[in-house]
Amino acid sequence: MALDRESKLIKKIKKGDQRAFKKLYDLYADYSLRTAYGITRNQADAADIVQEVFLKLYRNIHQFDIKKPFKPWFYQLLLNEARRYIGKKSKHAVSIETEEILDSLSSTTEHEGDYEELEIALEKLDEHHRTVLILKYVNNFSEKEIAEMLDLNLNTVKSRLFKARGKLKTVMGGAADA
Repeated sequence: MALDRESKLIKKIKKGDQRAFKKLYDLYADYSLRTAYGITRNQADAADIVQEVFLKLYRNIHQFDIKKPFKPWFYQLLLNEARRYIGKKSKHAVSIETEEILDSLSSTTEHEGDYEELEIALEKLDEHHRTVLILKYVNNFSEKEIAEMLDLNLNTVKSRLFKARGKLKTVMGGAADA
């Protein structure tokens, strides 16, 4: 399975295998670039973040516990780097990749074609609400994985997702509890 493949790659990377690192990079580069772009809304910033994440990953791969799933650990690195980068650039407006999340949230937002409206609505949400939406609906992480990545209680993650969907509906003109 994918987990076995990742474990094998990581073991090889820990032994200094550059080709294994390239394979791991190929597995995660596009998806992480889309996620970073979704957070920053800037292609150059997203590319810088992803480059820095892979450098940190390579330098710190020895810290990874092979018994645990790689994907949540990797995305925690990505989110931490994105936050650091945004803080460094003093950006306050963080939004997510609208087309992907609109498809996932269409049942709750009831607005299927207006990406610009969704982007504006998402920018009005707090960072912690946007972050859980990105992780859940763009990256398809479970609530449990999100809780582990963000070092939060599972119920806190569920609550944030619930509140984020409600706030998104309200901002977009829908009923908050419908």
